[in-house]
Amino acid sequence: MIQTVVHTKIPVNVSFCKRCIYHSDIPSITFDSEGVCNYCRQYDEMQLTYPTGAEGQRRLVQMADEIKKAGKGKDYDVVIGVSGGCDSSYMLSLAKDIGLRPLAAHYDNTWNTKIAVENIKNVLEKLNVDLYTHVADNHEVNDVMKSLMLASVPEIEAATDLALATTHYLACEKFKVKYIWEGHSFRTEGISPPGWFYMDAKYITGIQKKFGTMPIQTIPLLYLEKWLKWMLLNKIKKQRPLYFMDYDKEATKKYLTNSFNWQWYGGHHMENRTAYFCNNYYLPVKFNIDLRWCEFSAHVRSGQMTRNEALEKIEEPKPFDKTILEEVFTRLNITESEFERIIKLPPKSYRDYKTYKETFIRMRPFFWLMYKSGYVTKSFYDKFTVKN
Repeated sequence: MIQTVVHTKIPVNVSFCKRCIYHSDIPSITFDSEGVCNYCRQYDEMQLTYPTGAEGQRRLVQMADEIKKAGKGKDYDVVIGVSGGCDSSYMLSLAKDIGLRPLAAHYDNTWNTKIAVENIKNVLEKLNVDLYTHVADNHEVNDVMKSLMLASVPEIEAATDLALATTHYLACEKFKVKYIWEGHSFRTEGISPPGWFYMDAKYITGIQKKFGTMPIQTIPLLYLEKWLKWMLLNKIKKQRPLYFMDYDKEATKKYLTNSFNWQWYGGHHMENRTAYFCNNYYLPVKFNIDLRWCEFSAHVRSGQMTRNEALEKIEEPKPFDKTILEEVFTRLNITESEFERIIKLPPKSYRDYKTYKETFIRMRPFFWLMYKSGYVTKSFYDKFTVKN
């Protein structure tokens, strides 16, 4: 029987962090003598590394000056990925406010919601920003998603995530742009634990060869050779400007609504229907992974929610639109009984398939240099270049 209400399974007989709502079932978690988890301590370290206030503003201005210098004589200064979501929409506005000439880049996996499409259109028109789009073949997208489900791994959105990152690089390469802005904020989205998710191009293509019915041709994946070229030859850097801001998501949503006729889509990553299905159904039902543990813990650490409020909200059912599940059945050409069989398959992980992981670990010193030089993010270095 297909579930129609998705509740998070609250663990019992576990230890909870005294500060956030992470618990001892979270991968790679430890607690100090005060009962505070290592993710909270990591947050504190990041607060020092990425200050806000006057110093954060100074860093943003310095960042913008460097970007403008690199963009001199070119059509654009920085590439910003757009999904119609809150963070990416706000970054376009931020870039314009500090005098940059952004190029919006969008990867279309053919599962966008109507709200997402309208949000992108409204924000780009109001800000007078150009758009670079890569559209994948819908049959290929659906086949890869089905393959990842048959592989029984959590990362059924990995192809989309990698394709989005690759689209940023493709836009930079085409227009000779040296900077990419990513919309992540550890103060609102949190620090996801290593062990929940993994992704790389070798992982996706290997699974597709084993379970799929067609080769990957229109989904741009971040193959290591191309990535090294974009870093070492094209010298394309990644930045996360929201790290230097006291980023308040609720206030940002109100600003976007008032300024651009932007619409809220109901929840984190719910502007795309595959992301909605993955985060609000597939992950919690099959793997008992609820990203709200991460999100709410971040809000507690940043003072945007109390710990008691977070513990109460995590018990609320996740938003679930049954029509999206029906669309998955139709587009992936699977029956309800086949889907139930997939849900019951023993869970697997990247460790069961071929990946770049061992290569990344061997290249850890190199990626440290890439992180310090601004070519990869600290989160990639911390999660992908160590054994976990």
